Amino acid sequence: MKPEEPFLNYSRYLREKYGQTAYRVSIDGGFSCPNRGKNRTLPGCSYCSSFGSRSAYIGETEQGVGEQIERNLKVLKSRYDAKVFMLYFQAYSSTWAPVEELRKLYDESLALGDFRELIVSTRPDCLSDAVCRLLASYKRADFDVWVELGLQSAHDATLKRINRGHDRDQFEKAFYRLRSHGLKIAVHLIFGLPGEDRSMMMDSVRYVASLKPEGVKFHNLHIPSDTPMFQELEAGEMAIPSSAGHVRYLADAVERIPPETVVMRLTTDTPHQRHVVPGAMLDKTIIYNRLREELLRRGTKQGVFF
Repeated sequence: MKPEEPFLNYSRYLREKYGQTAYRVSIDGGFSCPNRGKNRTLPGCSYCSSFGSRSAYIGETEQGVGEQIERNLKVLKSRYDAKVFMLYFQAYSSTWAPVEELRKLYDESLALGDFRELIVSTRPDCLSDAVCRLLASYKRADFDVWVELGLQSAHDATLKRINRGHDRDQFEKAFYRLRSHGLKIAVHLIFGLPGEDRSMMMDSVRYVASLKPEGVKFHNLHIPSDTPMFQELEAGEMAIPSSAGHVRYLADAVERIPPETVVMRLTTDTPHQRHVVPGAMLDKTIIYNRLREELLRRGTKQGVFF
């Protein structure tokens, strides 16, 4: 790894894989999740707003999948002269539906563009063996299928406190089920969850590192105002890490994950109008640069303590 690149970031991974920058076409497939049931407005994980993980550029109005793909492809092509695209079902739990419904949606969506990858974001309790077989059926030598799997914390007490709706054992079973079908996996972790100190966060990092996922996403805790966790914060029951603290957690984490694991995200990417607490977290480019500087200052790099 080059000295000036002390960790394997996602942009670099994609450039090396495709010879140019590749872009995710993020869409909302209309899913909900087991925590909320069919109604997205019901409470879910205590940090999750009614928009779920819906991408900022999708907007807040309801659109069909075809309309979203057409619009987002047009934007990416005109703004970035993009040539390589990956179809990304990002919002909510994008495997929470009967298999035949999923097959129809994935097939119809993939047919609307020249996509090089299929990426679905989901939960451990939405990955039956039948769903994993369906996802694996899209794999080809020149077409990857990724599953982004939310863990957030490896501590069951934290998962219960944030109303996550699953425990670590369920996550681990889902992880190995995906692995048995040859699917690429990216695991999500959140730094700064209530009740967790640095030691607990690094326990989660070491646990994920031991599984050797192909990718990992790190998020700073963000609390929209329409969530149960916001009420905890107002009651003085928790605190939020600063940008500087988040960078230190990132550096500690990157040192502990396998050198070949792609670091796909460093911060939560929430629209400013919904970014209530902790307020103005530093821009993701600044976070990236500060992480790089911190690792160089330490004289370390990704995987040095793995």
